[in-house]
Amino acid sequence: MTERSVRSARPARSGRDGGARAAAPWVRTRLRTAPGTAWALGLLVLLTSFLAAAFPRAVEQHENEGLRHDITAADPRHSVLELSSPQPELQFPQAHREEAVREAALASVHRQVRSALPAEVRPGTADSAYGFRTGKPIPAPDGWLPRPDHVDPQLSYSTLSALPDHATLRAGKWPAVHGEVSENTPEVEGAVTEETAKALGAKPGAAISVPTQNGKRLTVRITGIVAPKHPRTVYWSTQPLLRTPALVPEPNLIPPRHYWTAAVLLPPGAAPALLATTGEPEMFWRFAPDPSGLTTSDVAGLRSSIASLEGGPGLVRMRAVAGPNATFATDLDTVLTEYDTVRTAIGPVVTVAAVGIGAVAAVVLLMTTGLIGGRRRAELALLRARGGSMRGICGRLFAETVVIAVPAAALGLLITVPFFDGSRLWPSVVGPAAVAALVCLAQPLGAVPAHRRPRPPGAREDLMDARPSRRRTVAELTALVLAVAAVVALRRRGTGGDGGDLLVSAAPVLVGLIAALVLVRLLPLPLRLASRAVARRRGAVGFLSLARAGRTSAGGALPLLALLLALTTAAFGGSVLTGVADARDRAALHTVGADARISGLLDAVPLPDRLIREVRAAKGVREVAAVQVVYGVPLPADPAGNSRMKSAAVLGVEPAAYARLARSTGLGPFPADRLRATGGAAAKGSAPSKDAVLPVIASPSVAAELGDGPRELSTPAGDLRVRVAGVVARTAAVPDSDFLIVDSASLARRQTTALLVTGASPDAKALRAAAHRAGEGLSVRLRSEEREAFVDTPLQRGAWGIYAAAIVAGAGYALLAVLLSLLRTAPERTALLARLRTMGLTSRQGRRLLGLESLPQALPAAFGGVLVGWATIVLLAPGVDLVGLALSAGPGPTAPETVALRADPWSLTLPALGVVVLTGAVAAVQAWWAGRRRPITELRSGDPR
Repeated sequence: MTERSVRSARPARSGRDGGARAAAPWVRTRLRTAPGTAWALGLLVLLTSFLAAAFPRAVEQHENEGLRHDITAADPRHSVLELSSPQPELQFPQAHREEAVREAALASVHRQVRSALPAEVRPGTADSAYGFRTGKPIPAPDGWLPRPDHVDPQLSYSTLSALPDHATLRAGKWPAVHGEVSENTPEVEGAVTEETAKALGAKPGAAISVPTQNGKRLTVRITGIVAPKHPRTVYWSTQPLLRTPALVPEPNLIPPRHYWTAAVLLPPGAAPALLATTGEPEMFWRFAPDPSGLTTSDVAGLRSSIASLEGGPGLVRMRAVAGPNATFATDLDTVLTEYDTVRTAIGPVVTVAAVGIGAVAAVVLLMTTGLIGGRRRAELALLRARGGSMRGICGRLFAETVVIAVPAAALGLLITVPFFDGSRLWPSVVGPAAVAALVCLAQPLGAVPAHRRPRPPGAREDLMDARPSRRRTVAELTALVLAVAAVVALRRRGTGGDGGDLLVSAAPVLVGLIAALVLVRLLPLPLRLASRAVARRRGAVGFLSLARAGRTSAGGALPLLALLLALTTAAFGGSVLTGVADARDRAALHTVGADARISGLLDAVPLPDRLIREVRAAKGVREVAAVQVVYGVPLPADPAGNSRMKSAAVLGVEPAAYARLARSTGLGPFPADRLRATGGAAAKGSAPSKDAVLPVIASPSVAAELGDGPRELSTPAGDLRVRVAGVVARTAAVPDSDFLIVDSASLARRQTTALLVTGASPDAKALRAAAHRAGEGLSVRLRSEEREAFVDTPLQRGAWGIYAAAIVAGAGYALLAVLLSLLRTAPERTALLARLRTMGLTSRQGRRLLGLESLPQALPAAFGGVLVGWATIVLLAPGVDLVGLALSAGPGPTAPETVALRADPWSLTLPALGVVVLTGAVAAVQAWWAGRRRPITELRSGDPR
């Protein structure tokens, strides 16, 4: 065959006489000859392309859902878009001022402002509101209103658009206007919510006198009691006072005096009457953002639009509509910033898992093309021997692979469209294109170079006799440099900032690659030693199995690499999940301080001894630590007399019980003996000796303030002379405050204000019942309930789902790698068993032979996977912070500042054991199948196997 004939892949066209084609097309002939191989390769490309296309679409979908959830779930006071403008200026005529605040004028401004808001979150009209309100509360002198500390309640007055659409009338009638209301109208009607009516004692017919600027009184007659239909919406919750009154203290008074503050709702037509009041009335337009169409790519534009509305061209346009002094306010940009923080923390960590699974998939694809090329070695050698050129053979292999890979990759891309509706299509094109390109290039480039020079029949590349070439050494050193650079970069920069890149995300993959290359280099040594030891023993099975393992092709690095990468990725993902769970458990513990906590308001309510006995007797309670908490104790001035006005919480504890609590929870453990006073304990109700110096355990900042010598403190529990005997960063009783821990026996006025309960599962009902019997105002907080408060957002659930999918996909590709590795040498093993059976080998010995032959590759993969997974986590742990993934939806501020990775033993060992079991099971199935076939069907004259 000449070079021209080999390169000619196109059939000769028929002549005008309608003659037959000279030759059948090459690609069609090959596909008809091996349809099973073509279908298997197409299915693998389809699956891999689907996963490659699904990853960016899944990430984008979860990011979009997380963004919309964050805006929807945010406090309405933070997400609302509000435009306000002072009342019309006094130099305008009264009629003009009244007309400007009537409903028609406010509704017109509302429509114009709504059309000018950012298109990304342009609100609807359902929860939006507008009206006219008093800017500051006005004292109400009416005698029927409640005054807890003899202070007049302060009320706000506001008109709200479409009130009947958002509230239900419970009593009386809807407030209305009778005739045209002006600034001089003496009386208008109003309504209050059920909660306001209950707190103020308001009933239909009650009257409230409102002082005006001209000295007269405006009477607001309560005609109706209403109940909000949806109290948590923007309509009601932007200004919670509209639905819920509050008892607030007067500022700068000790002791404080409390008074009621509430809101009265007026009909829209009564707005002009508020112009005469002293409450500095103002117009407002309130909009609830609609994030249903918002995507992550819109965040930058939305943030820019908000900045323009708050102090840029957008605000100029708003003032042209609402008045020259109008202001626009929203905290939506803060919500966007918090979302970006969580997204930035989660994104790079998820990319690490994606890159790991992508590497495993690439290795499996290379193994598949290598297996197909190995099965066609004789065919390609024949083509080469008959004059085929390297370029011509490569072209034919490329053409027949393109016909399979490109349609399969395109189909995998299209299948992802209905699964992830709403995501952009173009980012997911890169993955399937890369898969198709890898398969199309790997097939010819991997199979043809081996035929550049003729090889003698029966030549092998034994693992035990192979000598690495210089090119291989250079390639391994290059990979080592890249792995070290990636690990160093990740440890220095971390994954939470903007500096993360693909090299950093690929650090676990590169570490696994180096480990695979090292194991392949070291594997011949234990095989030689084991072969020498087994050769001296009786029996042929052990010797034959090691001899067969040593004669495995030196190209066996790919199966080992695939298994190591899959195990490393599984260990990394499992460690992430474990780290998230541990971080949330730790955050819940920091918030409560123990398994349960019983205390009153601000830890200032004394707890009776009966409650302590009942709690100790409750089911599931192991121990109870009674603590006296005194907040706001001023620290003494420094020796130079400089006072820094710092304060701390003083904790009176029983040393032994509290030390056991600190040791069991890990929150600032200390020896109990450090709190033993040297001057003797004070009797209850008496002051301690003035000469007694009490040892205390302090937080770092308090210890720095007190120094090393004795210092005097004045506390509500008695005057103390203390000396710092130990320093701990945290303590269970006050997790978010500076503190001093002292022996409660040394306090002159002792009382218990908090109970810290430890136990496997304290009975919540029994604890709450005991607290209820002890008195009102006592709360019971459980660590388990705080833990359940960490609800995953869609962005976090997406990260969990991606990790779970990564682990499942890694397991599937690892299984496929084992199968491909065994299929590569399956004909040789089958022929070997047939020959040995003719020599007397039993079926049981055949199963043992194949099982032992597979162990020299399965055991290094399992052992190396455990070591590489552990080493990867240890190396990368300082640079990976999981706070965004674990605690972004936490309930309190006492969560740890950082959450580092730690190796999870189950994630390390279970996949490794699974590899060994899987390899043994596949070898056993192959031995069983080979035992069913007759040796005559496997042994043929001249068979090179």
